[in-house]
Amino acid sequence: MEKQIKELTLLLLYLTSWKEKDFPEEMRRSWKGYPFDVLNEFYDKDLLRGSIKSKSVYLTESGIKESEALVKKYLGNV
Repeated sequence: MEKQIKELTLLLLYLTSWKEKDFPEEMRRSWKGYPFDVLNEFYDKDLLRGSIKSKSVYLTESGIKESEALVKKYLGNV
């Protein structure tokens, strides 16, 4: 169950993310209103980046790829 919670958290980060004009296309920003222990694990796996003081994070290219796989897993071909 814990694995699914982490997967769904990453999926939600991706689904609520947006692209910023000042950053490369492979980076997307999302609000970090999720449990910090899960977010910290994503930082450690280099799925997210950003300042601890910031209210938002950036999904890395790896984070985006993993999120896109989770979209297929949980939502099918949308």
